[in-house]
Amino acid sequence: MIVVGGGPAGASTAFGLARNGVDVLLIDRAHFPRDKPCAEYLSPEAARPLHEMGALAAIDAEGPAHLHGMRVRAPGGDVIHGEFAAAHGFHGFRDRGLALRRTVLDAILLDRARAAGAEVVEGERVESLLVDARGAACGVATVDAAGARRERRAAFVVGADGLRSIVARRAGLAHQRRWPRRVAVIAHATNVTGVGHFGEMHVERDGYAGLADVGHGVTNVAVVVPFAQAGALRGDALGFLQRWLDRRPHLAPRLRGARYAEGARVTGPFASHARRAWAPGLALVGDAADFFDPFTGEGIFAALRGGELLAPYLCHALGAANDRDADAALAAYDRARRHLFAGKWRVERLIGSAVAMPAVMNRAAAAMSARRDLADLLVGVTGDFVPPREVMRPSFIARLLVGAIARRPPVPHPIADDRLPTPP
Repeated sequence: MIVVGGGPAGASTAFGLARNGVDVLLIDRAHFPRDKPCAEYLSPEAARPLHEMGALAAIDAEGPAHLHGMRVRAPGGDVIHGEFAAAHGFHGFRDRGLALRRTVLDAILLDRARAAGAEVVEGERVESLLVDARGAACGVATVDAAGARRERRAAFVVGADGLRSIVARRAGLAHQRRWPRRVAVIAHATNVTGVGHFGEMHVERDGYAGLADVGHGVTNVAVVVPFAQAGALRGDALGFLQRWLDRRPHLAPRLRGARYAEGARVTGPFASHARRAWAPGLALVGDAADFFDPFTGEGIFAALRGGELLAPYLCHALGAANDRDADAALAAYDRARRHLFAGKWRVERLIGSAVAMPAVMNRAAAAMSARRDLADLLVGVTGDFVPPREVMRPSFIARLLVGAIARRPPVPHPIADDRLPTPP
C-alpha cells in the first residue's frame, strides 16, 4: 500500500493500515519537521483519534495551548462567545481544544505511523500515477531532490496529499468549486496582546482574520480574503497581512508590537472537492477529498477521522477476491465518509454563507451574543462533539430568528481594552 502525503490524514491512514499488518509505504515531498500554513487547531474530539494512535501524551508533553472555546466577532461588533464545556449536555473526548505548531504535530504523528510498522520516505515527490491494463492505479512515479526517478508499485494508492492533491488530479477526480474562492496568508507572531484561552475569528466585509495561541507564547495569525486579492499577496505576503490588520481599529493595537519570527505563508484557493473519494486502485482522504473553507478549523480532525475510517475499508479491499469486490469496498468507504461528514458539511456551508454576507452575520451574532446556549451549541458542533442536527433543528433556528429580530445595540467599536468583550 502506498500513502501519498505525510500530514495528519496520511499518518492516520498509514497507522491504521500498519497496525492491521498491512505493508505500508508513506511518501512525502518534504523533509520533516516542516512548516505548513494551517490554523493549527485540534477540536476537543480530535483528541480521541490522537489517543487511539498513542500520540496524545507526546502532544501534551510539547506544551500545546488549551482552547476553551471560540469567539467570533461580526462586522457590526457583536461577539459570539461559545465554550466547549457547556450546559447543553454534550461532551467531547476532552473539554478543551488543542493548538500547536504543525512542525511538532506532524512529526509526532509520523513517528506513530513508523512505530506501527509503516515505512516513511521523505524528500520524494510524486509526479504521476501508474495504472494497470484496466486503468486502475497500481503505484506512483516519483522523483527525489537529486532528480532520480523511480516507479513504486502497490496494490492501492491513497491520496492524502492535501488541497492540491496530485493523486486526485491525476485520477481525474479533482474539482474546484466556484464559491467561496478564498486564499489565506498565515504567520506566527510573539508579543500579541489580549490572546487568551479562546480561538478568535474576526469577520470583516472583505475577509476575516483568525488569532489563536499555539503554545510557548506564539500566536497563529491568519487572514483569509477573496481569491481576487491573491495578486496583492505576491512578493510580500507578510506585508499584506500586516497592512490588512492595521486597517482594523479593534485589531491593530493588539498587533502593534508583534514580532514575526518568519515570513508568512499563503495557501488556497479553497473550496476544492473530489467528485468522489475513490477510483479503481485508489482512495482519497483529508483535504485531498474535500476542503470547503478554513473558517471552522475542521481540517485536522477531518483528516485524522478520515484516515481512521478509510483504513479498514482498504484492508477489506486488499483481501477482496476480485477487482469488482475491491472496487465495492472503496465505494463503500466513500458512502461511509459522506454519511459521517454530511451534517458537518451542511453546517460549514451555512456558516460560509453567513460569513460572506455581513448583514446576515451581524444578525446571527446579535442573536447568539445574547443567547449563550445557542453559541455553545454551535461551537460544540465546530468542536466535533455536538451532532450537527442540533443546530439544524427548527427549535434552534426559531430561537436564532427571535434573537435576531429582537436585536440589541451592537458592542461599541473599537474595543477599548484591546480584547474581545466579556460576553453577557
